[in-house]
Amino acid sequence: MTLEDTTGNSTGSTTPPPDDYLERRALRRGSAGWLLLTGLGVAYVVSGDFSGWNIGLSKGGFGGLAVATVLMGAMYACLVFALAELSAILPTAGGGYGFARRALGTWGGFLTGTAILIEYILAPAAISIFIGDYVESLGLFGLESGWPVYLACFVIFIGIHLWGVGEALRFSLVVTAIAVAALVIFALGALSDFHVDGLDDIPVDGQAFGSNSWLPFGLLGIWAAFPFGMWFFLGVEGVPLAAEEAKDPVRSMPRALALSMGILVLLAVVTFFASTGARGSAAIQEAGNPLVVALQGDGDPTALSRFVNYAGLAGLVASFFSLIYAGSRQLFALSRAGYLPRFLSLTSRRKSPYLGLLIPGAIGFALAAGTGNGARMLNIAVFGATISYALMALSHIVLRRREPELPRPYRTPGGIVTSSVALVLAVSALVATFLVDKDAAFIALGVYVIALAYFAFYSRHHLVAKAPEEEFAALAAAEAELERD
Repeated sequence: MTLEDTTGNSTGSTTPPPDDYLERRALRRGSAGWLLLTGLGVAYVVSGDFSGWNIGLSKGGFGGLAVATVLMGAMYACLVFALAELSAILPTAGGGYGFARRALGTWGGFLTGTAILIEYILAPAAISIFIGDYVESLGLFGLESGWPVYLACFVIFIGIHLWGVGEALRFSLVVTAIAVAALVIFALGALSDFHVDGLDDIPVDGQAFGSNSWLPFGLLGIWAAFPFGMWFFLGVEGVPLAAEEAKDPVRSMPRALALSMGILVLLAVVTFFASTGARGSAAIQEAGNPLVVALQGDGDPTALSRFVNYAGLAGLVASFFSLIYAGSRQLFALSRAGYLPRFLSLTSRRKSPYLGLLIPGAIGFALAAGTGNGARMLNIAVFGATISYALMALSHIVLRRREPELPRPYRTPGGIVTSSVALVLAVSALVATFLVDKDAAFIALGVYVIALAYFAFYSRHHLVAKAPEEEFAALAAAEAELERD
């Protein structure tokens, strides 16, 4: 048989799958309500509040990072509103891939899904290294950062995911609540020692165009700080990947996305101002644990700084745990539809995609143990993320224009104007990744090219028409054909 994209072009022949194909690839439905989904959205991101964002101060200064954070926050807000509409239309595990598949055809679906996979496989690998650094700095059990700690992270937390999605999301919610509470306590402590003159204390580069005390690296510093402004929000777009396991996803998904984004904006504001105001931008711009440095500087640890240090570990665990979940669901959906080898989407008796958890986990552990370069891997993840954002925003625009009568239980405020803002800012952030780490950007681009070659020469000829995302796209093609007739 032949599978056609939304333009009616043949994508190649497929062999019909067995009758029980989807039964062997079923997730546990109704496991997550809006509260667990909201916790998942915050969990994806919360580790970014504890570290990473502050490096943007060394690229743009306080003013540059502040502007970059506002612009990236606007990008994520616009994208989240667009995704809320798309996830209510197509509540499946495919998330961004499913949306792009309907709007942009098989090539668009694969491009989007692959970019999301790059983000969600590389980011946990990087975070496992950061967890190792925290474990060593805290002196936990006398362990040093290295492959035994990375292996323990993947084994323990993948094991919880294999136990079941409901149990996994409840665990994630508890750890995330601890991390969020710690950020609030940190902010209260740091703001009690707030000094305005510390915000713009980074020396000015007089050669940079437009440089001043608030923009010490000039106007270009704003652009260079884009990827670090993203760290306050990176990952929240993964909430729709839980759609097939959600209770009433049409209503709970938009609600969870909006609540997650609101919480993250609030945390970003208080963390950014409290950290820089307490110790000064110069003191924390290169720190691996900026919140701890903001509280104690070069002095002895305090009870509060120790608490925040332990809470930082909780935040890292929350993000690591939830990103593993997101990566497994995107891999599951792409495999179920034949874009990746079909065996990767098989589920266990507990309805967990066990190979979709184990194989990315093995890759992530190998990368962490083999390179030890968490910053480089996060930069690669950001590159993949920005590509997916641009394509998902474009999908919203295309579907609004091509299929205006498509039932939309939730409609994006501002319509295509909102998603157009997300698209422009996502492309700008993509270009900014080359300003920060050219090597990481080209490595990600190389992985992307290899994946596209696999799709072009093999998998696009072996797609599974009965996969939910493919059926949704085929329905659009059939309706278009009827209209032409």
